[in-house]
Amino acid sequence: MMTDQVTLNVAARFLSENDKYLILTHAHPDGDTLGSAFALCSALRRMGKKANVICPDEIPKKFSYLTAEGNQDFEPSTVISVDVADPKLLGELQEEYGNKVQFAIDHHGTNVGFAKMLYLDAKSAAAAECVYRVLKEMGAEITPFIASSLYTGIATDTGCFKFSNTTPDTHIIAAELMKAGADYDEINRVMFEVKSRGRLEMERRVLDCIEYVGDGQCAIVTVTQKMIKETGCDSSDMDGIAALPRQIEGVKIGITVREKVDGRWKVSMRTFEPYDAAAICQKFGGGGHIRAAGCEFGCSADEAKAQLKAVVLELLR
Repeated sequence: MMTDQVTLNVAARFLSENDKYLILTHAHPDGDTLGSAFALCSALRRMGKKANVICPDEIPKKFSYLTAEGNQDFEPSTVISVDVADPKLLGELQEEYGNKVQFAIDHHGTNVGFAKMLYLDAKSAAAAECVYRVLKEMGAEITPFIASSLYTGIATDTGCFKFSNTTPDTHIIAAELMKAGADYDEINRVMFEVKSRGRLEMERRVLDCIEYVGDGQCAIVTVTQKMIKETGCDSSDMDGIAALPRQIEGVKIGITVREKVDGRWKVSMRTFEPYDAAAICQKFGGGGHIRAAGCEFGCSADEAKAQLKAVVLELLR
């Protein structure tokens, strides 16, 4: 399928002219894909349209406030996605919807162009920024619920505005969302201050198994299903684990290798200048952003780490 990358005006017109939307998020949902999807869904409904959000995985409890409006009963005719760079990221939804996405909103420069139409702004820190611009172009009202949803996406994808992807526009949009009634103080508390006991235990175990590569410039941690079950962590507890290796002094490349339920290994990579996480992960069929990217391996954890170490060592040299 040839993807038509469209302007903001065309994106807004498409959403205004169509109806009965099914909005797809990516698997292992984070605050950006969920916040973007539920904000867009709410705005479309307020315009008198039918819209639902569907997520391939269970939505973590800490995002339950985003689902407050519930689902509508209708047969969808327009399939769209938010914050999805590749149909493989749709998880169990890929088989049914992977080749049916008519319109996508994304901020990943590595987007493979699987939708018929794509509104992409790779300079945006979060897909929620793109959704905000589309909604403003449509003349949609930014309600407190929509503002909170979009703020969730921006805050989580920027690490509460600490990551290098944060731009002046990011702060400007966040300020507009605060003015519109975003519950920013509670969102920041829940997303960045509160940790479950399971999460704290997982951090302890992860720190006990750190592997250093390249004179300590790279740190690798491994998370197994056994560790997840024993600590009682859910997917939301795992969100911040990927950031831990990069917090160590001297580490330029932080890698988390996490076992999935199906036995595959999901790699989350975080980097500092001059290293490009997306470029590294693309070597293994993945992608993402310059400072945060991911990929998957179907081999053993040791084999996966050996391949990653070889590439990283070459870069560090």
